Amino acid sequence: MSSATDRFIDAVFDFERAVHAQDPTAQQQAHMELHRLYESATPEEMAQGGKRLAAVLTDVPPGPRANIAVLIGACVEGGADPVACAPGVLANLAKTLDSAQEFAQQWAAADIGELPDPAQDELDEQFFEHFGFLETLSWWTLDDWNRAGLAMLQRAAVRQQFSSTGRDIIRQRHDALGEISGRWDKCLGYALIVLDDEPVIVLHRETGTGYAVRITGIGDNFQLHTLLADALIGGGHIPGEAPAAEAVAMCRDMPGMQLTQGSFNLVAPDGTWIWNEGTPSDIPVVDGTRLLVLDPAPYQRTWPAGRFFPHMLGDLTLERVLTPEETIAWFEQVSPAEDPGTD
Repeated sequence: MSSATDRFIDAVFDFERAVHAQDPTAQQQAHMELHRLYESATPEEMAQGGKRLAAVLTDVPPGPRANIAVLIGACVEGGADPVACAPGVLANLAKTLDSAQEFAQQWAAADIGELPDPAQDELDEQFFEHFGFLETLSWWTLDDWNRAGLAMLQRAAVRQQFSSTGRDIIRQRHDALGEISGRWDKCLGYALIVLDDEPVIVLHRETGTGYAVRITGIGDNFQLHTLLADALIGGGHIPGEAPAAEAVAMCRDMPGMQLTQGSFNLVAPDGTWIWNEGTPSDIPVVDGTRLLVLDPAPYQRTWPAGRFFPHMLGDLTLERVLTPEETIAWFEQVSPAEDPGTD
């Protein structure tokens, strides 16, 4: 007889058996039980259940497969091994993006108006006949697949195991779909270009100093800005007001957000602004290394400091201060600062 704490696992076992037996009725019943019991599942159950559901994901019929992927993502957020759970979810996400793009292309060719909004429009059964079963289903379930994929990509271990080539395939399909249909998910798009263990050269124009830093898991440039200010201002290397310790911790691993003030302007070597709303991947690569310039802030900026991705741990470490000779050599790659008195 099952205890109150292992009922979720019972439902996982029932779902596995129904999938292997190709029994739609039993599968639907077990699927409903999974959702009913998930909220009361222990971390141990989620750890075991997420891995077992991931193992049968590809055998789940296409209709409920996206929903099971979301449940696997929830299990990962609850403690399931992301490396074990990620491959099937990310492979299916890539296929779904491809099929959703095909749906959008066929819809545009049919010239029948704006693309349907799965969040608001009812699914017309005739779409399956006109545009294909998998294509239509992919269009309607894409948000679930994005959500499940995002749960995986927020884990550093997944990004390390899942090659940059694999992420590039998903990114290219995601970008192509966005270009054709306007359906581009910002969170997924940012997660696919997160940099890990990435060296960056940072030049502070006012003091003429340079620094070698290394970044990992930083979701946007607001987070980067805060961590840079902590390392360089808080570390006593450049003048300015350092962010509060709580704001810095929230950009690394502590839950929550705290209002903070900008310390400088992020600039590319050619003088182009690198917006806080962007990502560290916007920093150009010069001679094989990303090169960032810090200029005086043109106006006061404040924002809630924290992590763009709540489940992604971020870090920035100052590896060393560059020698004067190294700094001069890097500054030779940088355009002169614009004169604020000129138009």
